[in-house]
Amino acid sequence: MRFEDLKIIEPILKAIREEGYTKPTAIQEKAIPLVLVGEDVLGSAQTGTGKTAAFSIPILQHLYLSGRQNPRDQKIRSLIVTPTRELAIQIGESLSTYGKHTKIRNAVIFGGVNQNKQTDALKRGVDILVATPGRLLDLMNQGFISLKNIEYFVLDEADRMLDMGFIHDIKKIIAKLPAKRQSLFFSATMPDNILELSRKILNHPKKVEVNPVSSTAHTINQYLYYTNKSTKKSLLLHILKDEEMDQVLVFAKTKHGSDRVNRDLKAKKIKSAAIHGDKSQNQRQKALQQFKDGEIRVLVATDIAARGIDIDDLRYVINYDIPNIAETYVHRIGRSGRAGAAGIAISISEPEENAFVKAIEKLIKKKIEVIRDNPFPQTDKPMTAKEKKEFEKEKIRRRQEFFANRKKKKEGGGKSNNRKGRR
Repeated sequence: MRFEDLKIIEPILKAIREEGYTKPTAIQEKAIPLVLVGEDVLGSAQTGTGKTAAFSIPILQHLYLSGRQNPRDQKIRSLIVTPTRELAIQIGESLSTYGKHTKIRNAVIFGGVNQNKQTDALKRGVDILVATPGRLLDLMNQGFISLKNIEYFVLDEADRMLDMGFIHDIKKIIAKLPAKRQSLFFSATMPDNILELSRKILNHPKKVEVNPVSSTAHTINQYLYYTNKSTKKSLLLHILKDEEMDQVLVFAKTKHGSDRVNRDLKAKKIKSAAIHGDKSQNQRQKALQQFKDGEIRVLVATDIAARGIDIDDLRYVINYDIPNIAETYVHRIGRSGRAGAAGIAISISEPEENAFVKAIEKLIKKKIEVIRDNPFPQTDKPMTAKEKKEFEKEKIRRRQEFFANRKKKKEGGGKSNNRKGRR
């Protein structure tokens, strides 16, 4: 099937052709016709399957054919809610790309930055608003945004939205939407809480399921190294000696871990950057742009920060830390091998992560190929249950000791300042 077969109008088809796309992905092929005829859609599709275009293209077409693109009309007619800044920006870019031969206007709003540019765009008039929940509610409360004219509503990455604690915000937003609207709901996974939320949003939806979370793209070659905790850094540097790996996304478990990996790489003169929740929006966008432009070779990211990284030709993903949730592995490696391209996913497992590897293999129903030519093989044994218990107790003790000492220092500093004040 070709895009021409989906009854897409010429202004949008022209933009699609200019991007070099000829055939829709599976989610686009299934969802676009349903959205075009006005159906509510419940879509299960993981990141990297092309779902942004699956809802962007038909919404642009609906708005274009209704013929109300009046710059003086400031009514927001379509709302797309997504969990992260990066995803919001990515969706805005897609809308601008596919809608460049229409007069459809979009704006992107998110927190962590000054709101003035965003409110200025809203004042100029917007047809489609892409928003993260917090900033959306904030600007609604300030009177900059009204949702009473929304005709098309999209909730994207719903499972991640709930993981990040946005459920109450989403319910507040839904309560402000008109009852009569077309709604689209996309989530990589469909646990009970997601299905319950979808029932509050959708009206007799058509279900579309593509690439369930338990599957990995057949174009991604998966490899596994077993090593020790103490040799993980050395093994990563060994892997990166391959000069063909010119653009590599590395996943770390924590913010501190991603910073540590980034420092280790820079110490070895490898151009890299880290992105996570403690980085400012400008820092994250700058690092992502440098990565896309090839100015840095390695981008180290946590899972939440990486949501929204959309790079068509990204080939290499490395799991420096194995995720303890098997589905997260599928999301991570799905950053490579997008739109039918080839990808390579490499995972580095220390002893305590071996159990996570087994859970991943059970989910994806295949064995990950183990690399035997490994200069840093795993020799340590996983901790026994008793050792784990003792380790956790010691960790808690050290944490309590750390906070107790910090509290003492603060209190001591406070008394000193008070004495100075009295003088």
